[in-house]
Amino acid sequence: MSDAVSHFQRKLDHETDSWDLNELLKARECVVVVDARSSETYREEHIPGAINLPHRQMNDETTRDWDRSALYVTYCDGIGCNASTKGALNLSRLGFRVKELIGGIDWWKRDGYPTDSGER
Repeated sequence: MSDAVSHFQRKLDHETDSWDLNELLKARECVVVVDARSSETYREEHIPGAINLPHRQMNDETTRDWDRSALYVTYCDGIGCNASTKGALNLSRLGFRVKELIGGIDWWKRDGYPTDSGER
């Protein structure tokens, strides 16, 4: 496999975009969307159905009851925020299958997808 093919395949193995995430959610795939930002920010606005676990709180105890067979997609505000990267790293270290939503909630909204507010 060429270096370019290998590079782009690895990138797609670990990242997703709003369209692909929406398609997974519509297909009711075993995917869990994780808002890795603060609880306050999550309450203001989040992707519908997302759960909130700030990246600093991700550990064996807080994820003990999570489905190990699911795909977890982390997100944050978008460009300029790395909470989703930190969350994806934490969940990967804990043994979960993870992708990061590129562009975060900002690109989710730019692509025309809805958001919710309040607690889930």
